Amino acid sequence: MTQMLFVNLPVSDLERSKRFFTTLGFEIDPRWTDEKAACVVLNPDTTYVMLLDRAFFETFTERAICGSQATEALLALSAESRDAVDAMVEKALAHGGAAAMPPQDHGFMYGHSFYDPDGHHWEVLWMDVEAAMKANANG
Repeated sequence: MTQMLFVNLPVSDLERSKRFFTTLGFEIDPRWTDEKAACVVLNPDTTYVMLLDRAFFETFTERAICGSQATEALLALSAESRDAVDAMVEKALAHGGAAAMPPQDHGFMYGHSFYDPDGHHWEVLWMDVEAAMKANANG
């Protein structure tokens, strides 16, 4: 059985978050979307992000929820090229996201990042796997 991943994120404005992620090119799965939650499809076979209204998210934990001034996790997405990395970050910044870290170029890997409208930290990266494996083998 192939395992699936569902990342659950609290959001303050569900409609705004849905618009943001669809603008980046992701689909919302209507089967798992209602007034409290939206299912963003990253990979239809394995990977989804559940955007949960903050009050609904709170029903799933007894711990405090990190605010936009703290980073609990870095969510990393692969891209098919360096240009695709920059294009996604530019689109995110133009539609309500904020700059996170400056671009990082390691030759075999290139990444750039943004904060979504709720402050979740997203990394977008491209990697030449063969070059990365060679670099790793050489120490």
